[in-house]
Amino acid sequence: MHNSEIDKIINEISKLPGLGRRSAQRIALYLLKNKEKALLPLLQSLQKANQKIMDCDTCGNIDTISPCSLCQNTKRDLQTICIVEDVSDLWTFERIGFYKGMYHVLGGSLSAINGIGTNELTIKKLIERIKNQKVQEVVLALSTTIEGQITSHVIADKLESLNSLEVTRLAQGVPIGGEVHYLDENTLNAAFQSRKKIV
Repeated sequence: MHNSEIDKIINEISKLPGLGRRSAQRIALYLLKNKEKALLPLLQSLQKANQKIMDCDTCGNIDTISPCSLCQNTKRDLQTICIVEDVSDLWTFERIGFYKGMYHVLGGSLSAINGIGTNELTIKKLIERIKNQKVQEVVLALSTTIEGQITSHVIADKLESLNSLEVTRLAQGVPIGGEVHYLDENTLNAAFQSRKKIV
């Protein structure tokens, strides 16, 4: 296929996370064959999203208002902040529904290879929030990758000087329903090191 306009569409779709060239071709073909039902509504939704959706100045979530609806919710626990790497992590916590505190989206994790240092993340804004809002607990809910662990340690070090602030992190190890013989050594080691007394 040598149609430059169709190729451009396929190339743009293939840039989306989790999509390769073949998936992008199928999506492009479906959209072009179903302009009224699929393509036009998608274009309208994307245009509205581009016009109305913004980053929350407080926590980094995305919404049509800033501060976002979560930050404006007076029923949430203002004294606890859960730190996540990305908005998708925040959405996961909200979908599950057990956490009722505030959030702070870092915008990624520290990575020398990708050129992401402390200035590229919202760590300074986080520290200001903690001081201004008299936060009592910060929950580090970052990924268990090397980058995520380094980011957790850097944040914990920066928060160490703040009095009466409890810094916690998510427990790591054996997932519920997981069988020990299927676990990799890093997961098993983390579970063993994080063991708790039960009697």
